[in-house]
Amino acid sequence: MSRTEVIPVPVLGRHAVNAYLLLGRHPVIVDAGTPGSGRRIVEQVAARGVDPADIRLVVVTHGHIDHFGSAAELRRLTGAPIAAHAADLGPYRSGRVREPYLPTGPMGRFMARSPKLHEQVEPFEPDLLLHGETALADFGVEGRIIPTPGHTAGSVAVLTDDGDLVAGDLIANSFMGLIRGRPANPPFHDDPLANLASLRAMLDLGPTRLHVGHGTPLDPTRAARWAAAEQRRLERRAARGRLRVRPQEPAGASDEETAGAAERT
Repeated sequence: MSRTEVIPVPVLGRHAVNAYLLLGRHPVIVDAGTPGSGRRIVEQVAARGVDPADIRLVVVTHGHIDHFGSAAELRRLTGAPIAAHAADLGPYRSGRVREPYLPTGPMGRFMARSPKLHEQVEPFEPDLLLHGETALADFGVEGRIIPTPGHTAGSVAVLTDDGDLVAGDLIANSFMGLIRGRPANPPFHDDPLANLASLRAMLDLGPTRLHVGHGTPLDPTRAARWAAAEQRRLERRAARGRLRVRPQEPAGASDEETAGAAERT
């Protein structure tokens, strides 16, 4: 079994927004960055000595613009199929995130005012529509894609057989990666308690390191301590009725209908 190397591909700033290159028997990309960043990702892949045409799969972890913004462009540049979860299919097909954003704190409230987060980006149809755990061996990486609902309904993470967890936005570094190594929430969660349950389930699998969408790798032990404290904080907020959650989207409901329901929550 070949070891899988996990290489960060900075998309914005040094670590503010990351995609990842997984190098196993064949290369796989996780996340597609902000709109217009496809060529930057491909150039960094090539700088690692990897022919972009050899990319076997692009995994999109969830339906936020900074993670799927260049998915369609990456597919054109590499020829690789896109894997994404069915529960976020609405944003992928429309090129728009489900709104309103539900901030986790001051950073999220500030960022939610940015026009760039409300743009329509190039939509795409996933080539591999995910519903449950999916092995990556056929694409050249010893590992699996695991659904991690909460940040969005269709969030996923990638866990390699070596123990590296490419966590998407399950967890982040403080202030969009500015404070390295300190666990924190990303700016938004659709369902903070559900996301925390997914994070704790992933930590129970014993990963050796967490590679996040915003910041540098996190130590699982430190992340687990943070998760325990965060559980208590969220439970207090929920008991006071101060925890905003996006309602479950009924089958066939439009993103606009769901966004309106969230606004009323």
